Amino acid sequence: MDKTIRRRISRSARKYWQFYLCLIPIVAYFVIFHYWPMYGVQIAFRDYNPMDGISGSPLVGFKHFLRFFNSYQFVRIIRNTFGISFYQLAAAFPAPIILAILLSELRSGRFRKTMQMLTYAPHFLSIVVVVGMMTAMLSPRTGIVNLAIRALGGEPVFFMAEPGWFKTLYVFSGIWQNCGWSSIIYIAAIAGIDPSLFEAAVVDGASTFKRIIHVTLPSIMPTIIILLILQCGQLMSVGFEKIFLMQNNLNMPTSDVISTYVYRAGMVDAQISFASAVGLFNSVINCTLLVIVNTFVKRTGAISLF
Repeated sequence: MDKTIRRRISRSARKYWQFYLCLIPIVAYFVIFHYWPMYGVQIAFRDYNPMDGISGSPLVGFKHFLRFFNSYQFVRIIRNTFGISFYQLAAAFPAPIILAILLSELRSGRFRKTMQMLTYAPHFLSIVVVVGMMTAMLSPRTGIVNLAIRALGGEPVFFMAEPGWFKTLYVFSGIWQNCGWSSIIYIAAIAGIDPSLFEAAVVDGASTFKRIIHVTLPSIMPTIIILLILQCGQLMSVGFEKIFLMQNNLNMPTSDVISTYVYRAGMVDAQISFASAVGLFNSVINCTLLVIVNTFVKRTGAISLF
């Protein structure tokens, strides 16, 4: 390394040592919990036996991957995973943007703070509590929703057991729980817009809607694009906990996704190598999607992640 570069690094370390000290726990976290466990990725290519350890287990190549690809459940699991992910992307991604814009347009500061608190609050509820609330409210006998349906002359619906209702319940309950919290970053982006842009739009006679279209949205578009790229990189990573809690034998045709399949294979059936292979396949697809979407956005001339 060049002496000049070493001198600059040394000078920077002495000058900003407090910042580098604060970085140590973060770096340690990623090394211990994200990079070091990657050593175990090779389990996906072995017939892993805990008694023999990772290095002592025989290599089998792509045996477990091929088994997953040839499984009769492969198409259903991939279809359900992508179906829920794209549904969530289409419905849940725009929701915090719309909420942030609506909150920013409120003129009463007290009312704005009240609405922010009400929309943030569900985020702090446990997923177990949220699913319990859904189960109670959608109960075919005592649920408030089915009581209303009966009052209107309809027949009660067992929502939690209907395969056709699973995706909608999962996505919209997630919007209710996380929309307010996710809007924080957009509210911060809107707060950073130069007020003179809004003042100029008002002078030009722009309505509230036109100010949103021509000032607010273009100004926060870089934030939207970055978060959209990150969201596309998680299309295959549908949350396990909530789906597992909502899942039952009746809605399994639409609720069985990669995460629940890996749980059954690895934890219930003790097929550790097979479950690792499926999980690795999931991670590779996510990484590929992230690179593809980022490359596409970058070629359009917009801001990109890297």
